[in-house]
Amino acid sequence: MMRTGSAVARVISLAGAAVAVDQGSKALALIHLRYRDGLDLLPGLRLTLAFNEGAGFGLLAGVMAGRPLLMAALTGGITLLFAVMALRSPGRWEQAGLALITGGSLGNIVDRLRQGAVTDFIDLYWRWPDGQTSHWPTFNGADIAIVLGAACMLLSVLTDRRQTKP
Repeated sequence: MMRTGSAVARVISLAGAAVAVDQGSKALALIHLRYRDGLDLLPGLRLTLAFNEGAGFGLLAGVMAGRPLLMAALTGGITLLFAVMALRSPGRWEQAGLALITGGSLGNIVDRLRQGAVTDFIDLYWRWPDGQTSHWPTFNGADIAIVLGAACMLLSVLTDRRQTKP
């Protein structure tokens, strides 16, 4: 059964906030950064403009290159499923998690439809004592929302498990 009232408002607000923060931060990155030119903020954190035609962490980039509408359609279907699950969710943490995942996914879909690829710009790295550098795949605000959503889902599972133990 679909929820009404404040639950719907919560889902829309969280998903909308995720999209707004994501798109706003990407707009700033597109204005102020040049492709593949990095801007060091802190040790281990740099802003580097990049574009991803694949799924998370660049997976399927070769298969999906030049097919942004197909990628948007596939992720759109999954996003719709998460949105419906968020509206039907009985728990607040689960609902928040699903709403954040929905918002993050929508933010990336907007990029695919607007420019054919997802804008990434947050580059985390580790510099080893021998001078070599290891990088986490470049990501964005939508990816942060998705990870936070997954953390909320995990929290939901852990708190439900505690409440159901005899």
